[in-house]
Amino acid sequence: MTNTPLPTDPGPAATGTIRAGVIGLGWAGQQHMQAYAELPGVDLVAIAGMEDEPRAAIGDKYGVTRRYRDWKDLVADGDVDVVSVAVPTFLHAPIAVGALQAGIHVLSEKPIARSATEAQAMVDAAHESGRVLEVAFNHRRRGDIEALKAAIDAGTIGRPYHGRATWLRRSGIPALGSWFTNREMAGGGPLIDIGVHVLDYALHLFGEPRVTAVSAVTHSELGVRGRGGAASGGDVKQQVGSAYEVEDLASLLLRLEGGGSLVLETSWASYRPAGDEFGITIYGTEGGAELRVVDNAAVGELTLFTGDNENTSDITVEADPGRGHTAVVETFLDHVADTANWEHYDGSIALERARIIDAAYESAAHGAEVVLAPGTTPEPTRKEA
Repeated sequence: MTNTPLPTDPGPAATGTIRAGVIGLGWAGQQHMQAYAELPGVDLVAIAGMEDEPRAAIGDKYGVTRRYRDWKDLVADGDVDVVSVAVPTFLHAPIAVGALQAGIHVLSEKPIARSATEAQAMVDAAHESGRVLEVAFNHRRRGDIEALKAAIDAGTIGRPYHGRATWLRRSGIPALGSWFTNREMAGGGPLIDIGVHVLDYALHLFGEPRVTAVSAVTHSELGVRGRGGAASGGDVKQQVGSAYEVEDLASLLLRLEGGGSLVLETSWASYRPAGDEFGITIYGTEGGAELRVVDNAAVGELTLFTGDNENTSDITVEADPGRGHTAVVETFLDHVADTANWEHYDGSIALERARIIDAAYESAAHGAEVVLAPGTTPEPTRKEA
């Protein structure tokens, strides 16, 4: 591989099997490894992570001989065409930019970065290198969300004009005292962690309307008192001795171009029914829809509401489980093979998600709605209430 390759370079798909690397040894990284190992036309050839024993065990599991403690060594050694970045959020930007500058296509875990400023640097690096940058929004690849999207696109509920999307937990702070609860390392709490999934699938279902304004509130009531930690206690390797510096609940109102609206609510910890629940309710001009997923079930309860006045018709939709990360990785590899369109696979959607989240945190901090102009910098102008 050469540094700063031209967009017209033939790429790995033109020369044979794609060589893949994965940086990060946790659950997400292993999802990427499994997908690379299973999909045809790709070889998992390198992994990187700081934990010695997991690195050895995972390397043995997948037959990977190139095992690095430092991601910089994996990138510097070259001989990989694509790399997945599945590490704590504060490392997404430096690793992605470094890999892109080395001519490697990048698939990053969500969120794209801690802020829109970092996300913009990643998108710029993709443009400058002429390589693909994508972010793993695996929830939109769930079978129930794909079935709901198909129903909306078919006109079953007419034009969606309002929605309420949520991901709520009773006790689900990933690990008290870990990088997750450190504002500098994570960028925020449940809004940027699990809320970004909710934001992504909601805007995806609505057809990617532009968000024109954000009004948000955040609360930090339980984590600061040591309450709401995940039942497992979290991975001890993630501990950094941090105080609880982020929110444990966030609520947003998004104004959409064309007059639509979305309410988004997400929490790591809140006094509500036990368990973990996410989904969306959508109101359309000819009907509505509701998806409810409890405790990360492979398939949720999806209902479409149609009819007129007393002549109602509620339709229960059966959906397949979907393919999650495997579908995400497969699409990423398809885009890498689509050499003529690399410039279009640049992480822009994930950058827009980051801009919205930045605006939400700004709105919550200042108690005022934040207006997002088209193509603005990540520091939108506040509109006083």
